[in-house]
Amino acid sequence: MSPTVFDLKASQRRCVQYRRRILEISQKVPALHIGGAFSALELLDTIYFGLMRRERENPDTFILSKGHGAMAQYCILEKLGLLTRDELDGCGRDGGKLGMHPDYGTAGIGASTGSLGHGLPITLGMALADKTFTADRRAFIVMSDGEIQEGSVWESLMIAPTLRLNNIIAAVDLNDFQSLGQISKSHPNFYPVGEKMRAFGWETVELDGHDQQAIYNAVTQRTGLAPFMVVARTTKGKGVSYMENVPIWHYRSPSPDEYQLALAELKDEA
Repeated sequence: MSPTVFDLKASQRRCVQYRRRILEISQKVPALHIGGAFSALELLDTIYFGLMRRERENPDTFILSKGHGAMAQYCILEKLGLLTRDELDGCGRDGGKLGMHPDYGTAGIGASTGSLGHGLPITLGMALADKTFTADRRAFIVMSDGEIQEGSVWESLMIAPTLRLNNIIAAVDLNDFQSLGQISKSHPNFYPVGEKMRAFGWETVELDGHDQQAIYNAVTQRTGLAPFMVVARTTKGKGVSYMENVPIWHYRSPSPDEYQLALAELKDEA
């Protein structure tokens, strides 16, 4: 079902490298969306390097609906050679090619996102077109838990099973934060998320969103009878102890001292 055997150790090494790279970029700009990028890295790396069929006539598509996590996707696109080092170094800077949210037209970016709640409807349209024209292609999407409170998302969740869009593989980065607030405190009835997805007709699995092997196994072992949803429990700011679940790291760059502390925790073994 996937193009290669998934290399867990390689994925783990890459995720350390991505975190170090994002921190490096953070020293060039006043502020960066670090927390939300760090929470999604294992999801994105597993999709790109374990699940997506990229090298084929009809390659699978990917939408990062949580556009504020763009740094995670940019680092992967740099690893794949679709973005250059200079392009990533210029992210968010005058004259730079890359903004703080993904823009369609940039190599490897499937849709402009950042206005939250748009990604799933876009993905549904892509998946429906593929079904209509019998294209053998799957549509992957990663959303944030904050954004799935948007009405457009729930409309999409309702209609996808009705349209039998079993070519959609979606994931929610469930880090329990939206911007600077904790969802379980501000919107307790938002939970349980997984049960709501199942009630709408999605084949759903709940797992540790930093466990790449669990993500890979869940997707490759799905029944394929309905659209598939991964509810991934994650930690905002994962990998740097002083950032984890601390709201200020939604959009902030570390000081030089904080930067060095973070690098000390992220041992690059590659």
